[in-house]
Amino acid sequence: MVHQPVRKVRTVMSAADINRVLTRIAHEILEANRGTENLLLLGIPRRGVPLANRLAEKLAEIDPEFVAAERTGQLDITLYRDDLGRTGTRVPASTIIPPVGIDDAVVVLVDDVLYSGRTIRAALDALADLGRPHTVRLAVLVDRGHRQLPLRADYVGKNLPTASSEHVRVHLAEIDGDEAYYTADQVQIVDVIN
Repeated sequence: MVHQPVRKVRTVMSAADINRVLTRIAHEILEANRGTENLLLLGIPRRGVPLANRLAEKLAEIDPEFVAAERTGQLDITLYRDDLGRTGTRVPASTIIPPVGIDDAVVVLVDDVLYSGRTIRAALDALADLGRPHTVRLAVLVDRGHRQLPLRADYVGKNLPTASSEHVRVHLAEIDGDEAYYTADQVQIVDVIN
Protein backbone atom coordinates (compact mmCIF):
# COMPACT_ATOMS: atom_id res chain seq x y z
CA MET A 1 0.00 0.00 0.00
CA VAL A 2 1.39 3.39 -1.04
CA HIS A 3 0.20 6.71 0.35
CA GLN A 4 -0.24 9.37 -2.31
CA PRO A 5 -1.44 12.93 -1.79
CA VAL A 6 -4.47 13.86 -3.84
CA ARG A 7 -6.54 16.98 -4.08
CA LYS A 8 -10.28 17.25 -4.29
CA VAL A 9 -10.80 19.54 -7.26
CA ARG A 10 -14.03 21.28 -8.21
CA THR A 11 -14.81 23.51 -11.14
CA VAL A 12 -16.33 26.79 -10.02
CA MET A 13 -16.60 28.66 -13.34
CA SER A 14 -16.67 27.28 -16.87
CA ALA A 15 -15.48 29.10 -19.99
CA ALA A 16 -19.06 30.25 -20.63
CA ASP A 17 -19.31 31.55 -17.05
CA ILE A 18 -16.05 33.48 -17.44
CA ASN A 19 -17.32 35.03 -20.68
CA ARG A 20 -20.60 36.11 -19.03
CA VAL A 21 -18.75 37.57 -16.05
CA LEU A 22 -16.42 39.60 -18.29
CA THR A 23 -19.40 40.95 -20.24
CA ARG A 24 -21.03 42.08 -16.98
CA ILE A 25 -17.80 43.67 -15.73
CA ALA A 26 -17.39 45.55 -19.04
CA HIS A 27 -20.87 47.03 -18.62
CA GLU A 28 -20.15 47.92 -14.99
CA ILE A 29 -16.92 49.69 -16.00
CA LEU A 30 -18.75 51.70 -18.67
CA GLU A 31 -21.51 52.65 -16.28
CA ALA A 32 -19.14 53.72 -13.49
CA ASN A 33 -16.94 55.69 -15.91
CA ARG A 34 -19.92 57.11 -17.85
CA GLY A 35 -18.38 55.86 -21.09
CA THR A 36 -14.84 55.11 -22.20
CA GLU A 37 -13.27 58.57 -22.05
CA ASN A 38 -9.76 58.47 -20.49
CA LEU A 39 -10.19 54.74 -19.75
CA LEU A 40 -7.15 52.42 -19.75
CA LEU A 41 -6.95 48.74 -18.87
CA LEU A 42 -3.71 47.31 -17.46
CA GLY A 43 -3.49 43.56 -16.96
CA ILE A 44 -1.21 42.15 -14.27
CA PRO A 45 0.86 39.28 -15.71
CA ARG A 46 0.19 36.42 -16.12
CA ARG A 47 -3.53 35.82 -16.29
CA GLY A 48 -4.57 39.43 -15.78
CA VAL A 49 -3.21 40.30 -19.22
CA PRO A 50 -5.53 38.06 -21.30
CA LEU A 51 -8.42 39.07 -19.05
CA ALA A 52 -7.67 42.76 -19.70
CA ASN A 53 -7.51 42.07 -23.44
CA ARG A 54 -10.86 40.29 -23.35
CA LEU A 55 -12.42 43.11 -21.35
CA ALA A 56 -11.05 45.63 -23.85
CA GLU A 57 -12.62 43.69 -26.73
CA LYS A 58 -15.96 43.68 -24.94
CA LEU A 59 -15.71 47.42 -24.23
CA ALA A 60 -14.97 48.03 -27.94
CA GLU A 61 -18.03 45.97 -28.92
CA ILE A 62 -20.24 48.03 -26.63
CA ASP A 63 -18.66 51.42 -27.42
CA PRO A 64 -16.97 51.59 -30.85
CA GLU A 65 -15.10 54.76 -29.79
CA PHE A 66 -13.00 52.62 -27.45
CA VAL A 67 -9.99 51.35 -29.44
CA ALA A 68 -8.79 48.30 -27.51
CA ALA A 69 -5.27 48.25 -28.99
CA GLU A 70 -4.68 51.86 -27.95
CA ARG A 71 -6.15 51.58 -24.46
CA THR A 72 -4.84 48.26 -23.15
CA GLY A 73 -1.48 47.32 -21.68
CA GLN A 74 0.22 45.31 -18.98
CA LEU A 75 1.86 46.23 -15.72
CA ASP A 76 4.70 44.05 -14.47
CA ILE A 77 4.97 44.05 -10.68
CA THR A 78 7.84 41.60 -10.20
CA LEU A 79 10.30 44.07 -8.69
CA TYR A 80 7.63 45.56 -6.42
CA ARG A 81 6.62 42.29 -4.74
CA ASP A 82 7.32 41.83 -1.05
CA ASP A 83 7.86 38.07 -1.30
CA LEU A 84 10.89 37.90 -3.61
CA GLY A 85 13.13 36.77 -0.76
CA ARG A 86 10.84 33.85 -0.01
CA THR A 87 9.86 32.72 -3.49
CA GLY A 88 13.17 32.93 -5.30
CA THR A 89 14.07 34.49 -8.59
CA ARG A 90 11.33 35.58 -10.96
CA VAL A 91 11.75 36.72 -14.51
CA PRO A 92 10.13 40.13 -14.99
CA ALA A 93 7.57 40.52 -17.74
CA SER A 94 7.34 43.63 -19.87
CA THR A 95 5.40 46.66 -18.76
CA ILE A 96 3.46 47.99 -21.73
CA ILE A 97 1.76 51.33 -21.24
CA PRO A 98 -0.69 52.51 -23.92
CA PRO A 99 0.62 55.41 -26.08
CA VAL A 100 -1.64 57.96 -24.37
CA GLY A 101 0.13 57.32 -21.04
CA ILE A 102 -1.45 57.01 -17.62
CA ASP A 103 -1.39 60.61 -16.41
CA ASP A 104 -4.96 61.78 -15.66
CA ALA A 105 -6.37 58.49 -16.97
CA VAL A 106 -8.91 56.21 -15.33
CA VAL A 107 -6.79 53.08 -14.97
CA VAL A 108 -8.49 49.73 -14.38
CA LEU A 109 -6.03 47.14 -13.06
CA VAL A 110 -7.12 43.64 -14.09
CA ASP A 111 -6.14 40.42 -12.33
CA ASP A 112 -7.52 36.90 -12.06
CA VAL A 113 -7.74 36.27 -8.29
CA LEU A 114 -7.79 38.72 -5.38
CA TYR A 115 -6.54 37.08 -2.21
CA SER A 116 -4.25 38.80 0.32
CA GLY A 117 -4.07 42.10 -1.59
CA ARG A 118 -0.28 42.06 -1.81
CA THR A 119 -0.22 41.73 -5.60
CA ILE A 120 -2.43 44.80 -5.91
CA ARG A 121 -0.28 46.75 -3.44
CA ALA A 122 2.71 45.96 -5.64
CA ALA A 123 0.75 47.05 -8.72
CA LEU A 124 -0.13 50.38 -7.10
CA ASP A 125 3.54 50.96 -6.28
CA ALA A 126 4.57 50.12 -9.86
CA LEU A 127 1.86 52.39 -11.25
CA ALA A 128 2.96 55.30 -9.04
CA ASP A 129 6.45 55.07 -10.56
CA LEU A 130 4.99 55.46 -14.07
CA GLY A 131 2.77 58.49 -13.61
CA ARG A 132 -0.24 59.92 -11.86
CA PRO A 133 -3.59 58.50 -12.97
CA HIS A 134 -6.78 60.38 -12.16
CA THR A 135 -8.37 57.24 -10.69
CA VAL A 136 -7.29 53.64 -10.20
CA ARG A 137 -9.88 50.88 -10.07
CA LEU A 138 -9.56 47.12 -9.75
CA ALA A 139 -11.32 44.38 -11.70
CA VAL A 140 -10.85 40.74 -10.71
CA LEU A 141 -12.37 37.53 -11.97
CA VAL A 142 -12.58 36.04 -8.46
CA ASP A 143 -12.38 37.51 -4.96
CA ARG A 144 -11.64 34.71 -2.52
CA GLY A 145 -11.29 36.81 0.65
CA HIS A 146 -8.51 36.56 3.27
CA ARG A 147 -7.26 40.12 2.77
CA GLN A 148 -4.07 41.12 4.58
CA LEU A 149 -4.22 44.71 3.33
CA PRO A 150 -7.14 47.17 3.27
CA LEU A 151 -7.93 46.73 -0.44
CA ARG A 152 -11.08 45.79 -2.30
CA ALA A 153 -12.03 45.25 -5.91
CA ASP A 154 -14.38 47.64 -7.69
CA TYR A 155 -15.50 44.98 -10.18
CA VAL A 156 -15.74 41.34 -9.15
CA GLY A 157 -16.74 38.45 -11.35
CA LYS A 158 -17.44 36.09 -8.48
CA ASN A 159 -17.08 36.34 -4.71
CA LEU A 160 -16.04 32.92 -3.52
CA PRO A 161 -15.28 32.49 0.17
CA THR A 162 -12.55 29.88 0.54
CA ALA A 163 -10.52 28.35 3.32
CA SER A 164 -6.99 29.70 3.47
CA SER A 165 -5.79 26.12 2.99
CA GLU A 166 -7.55 25.87 -0.38
CA HIS A 167 -5.71 26.53 -3.60
CA VAL A 168 -7.32 28.51 -6.39
CA ARG A 169 -6.40 28.11 -10.05
CA VAL A 170 -7.72 30.03 -13.02
CA HIS A 171 -7.03 28.43 -16.39
CA LEU A 172 -7.29 30.61 -19.48
CA ALA A 173 -7.05 29.32 -23.03
CA GLU A 174 -4.37 31.88 -23.94
CA ILE A 175 -1.98 30.53 -21.29
CA ASP A 176 -3.18 27.10 -20.17
CA GLY A 177 -4.87 25.69 -23.25
CA ASP A 178 -8.12 25.12 -21.36
CA GLU A 179 -10.42 27.46 -19.53
CA ALA A 180 -12.06 27.28 -16.12
CA TYR A 181 -11.68 28.36 -12.52
CA TYR A 182 -10.89 25.65 -9.99
CA THR A 183 -10.43 25.27 -6.27
CA ALA A 184 -8.54 22.41 -4.67
CA ASP A 185 -8.89 21.48 -1.03
CA GLN A 186 -5.97 20.95 1.24
CA VAL A 187 -3.86 17.94 0.32
CA GLN A 188 -5.24 14.78 1.84
CA ILE A 189 -3.49 11.42 2.15
CA VAL A 190 -5.36 8.49 0.67
CA ASP A 191 -4.39 4.86 0.44
CA VAL A 192 -3.59 3.52 -3.01
CA ILE A 193 -3.21 -0.22 -3.34
CA ASN A 194 -0.59 -1.35 -5.86
